[in-house]
Amino acid sequence: MKQAAAATIQASRERLIGLSERIHSHPETAWQEHRAAEWVGQALAESGFTVTNKYLGLETALFAKTGTGQFRIGLCAEYDALPGLGHACGHNLIAAIAVGAAIALAPLADELDATIEVYGTPAEEGGGGKIEMLKRGAFKGLDLAMMAHPAPLDAAGEKSVAVSHSHLSYHGKAAHAAAFPEHGVNAADAFTIAQVSIGLLRQQLPSTARVHGVVTNGGDAPNAIPEHTEGRWYVRAPTLAALAEIAPKVRRCFEAGALATGCELEIIPESEPYAELRVDEAALAAYLQNAEALGRHFATEGSAVQMNRVSTDMGNVSHVVPTIHPYIGIGSLPALNHQKEFAAHCVGPAAELAITDAATALAWTAIDMAQVRG
Repeated sequence: MKQAAAATIQASRERLIGLSERIHSHPETAWQEHRAAEWVGQALAESGFTVTNKYLGLETALFAKTGTGQFRIGLCAEYDALPGLGHACGHNLIAAIAVGAAIALAPLADELDATIEVYGTPAEEGGGGKIEMLKRGAFKGLDLAMMAHPAPLDAAGEKSVAVSHSHLSYHGKAAHAAAFPEHGVNAADAFTIAQVSIGLLRQQLPSTARVHGVVTNGGDAPNAIPEHTEGRWYVRAPTLAALAEIAPKVRRCFEAGALATGCELEIIPESEPYAELRVDEAALAAYLQNAEALGRHFATEGSAVQMNRVSTDMGNVSHVVPTIHPYIGIGSLPALNHQKEFAAHCVGPAAELAITDAATALAWTAIDMAQVRG
């Protein structure tokens, strides 16, 4: 069965590369991935999957299925891009890998007594697409959920952390900055005070915490007191429980900016918090063995290990069903995730090899786990 799965992926190689390159060339940000979702659905339909577009009422989510067996295997296809950076996290590769593994497993579904399911999951980059899908009933009952994420180097055991995403706005009052500044309420100053407060707070935060963000609207003209400013901020911690302790401290920093300037503060969560990833150790061990059989080499230090500082809404899935989320290396160093240089590495020979290797390793892992647990 493993030989058959590998042969299917090799026979589909050009089609998978073409899918990845199309998505890479047309980056779409969270909840806007209309073309990517359509292309992923088309590729699966051409391979005999029954495809449901606009899955669970979400415009850019999809669900595809083949087989009727007892062991349910779920493959997650992410395809959203980063604002301003395109596919600098390589979600174009994730989509192609998921499709490749799915079409390799489809002919084996009966022999494995398995059902092969593919979930097109929008808005991983801050929008919590999988969380919304979970709330609407997706993923539940799976025996194994899988995906592989691009990184500079191969890494199998890294476990992502919890994160909250917030959109923040300060509302003040405009005034001429030279003639009548005393009549203004400066919304830009509010952000400055908040960021200084966060900088001072870091001394009291655990070394495992991360607080970072950007001001997306800092005002309109240098000679006008800014009356409205906006930003996006993330707070990370090893677990949801730790995040619940840290997040209120960060919130108070933003409240300090409002209090000092007289602005009104508005905080809107961009999604529910992402949970820490809980890895199914048996499935991960199988993936590691299968990837090594393909010639992959796993790093144990440096940038590969640092991937355990990132976050994913796959973490929320892992709290409901057994899950793995290994990283597939694309040989990009010194370029790292969320850099334009990394996006450039998400096409080309190393990226193409990553598609076929990761799809094969995931398919082989599914075969192993279906035989063990089925």
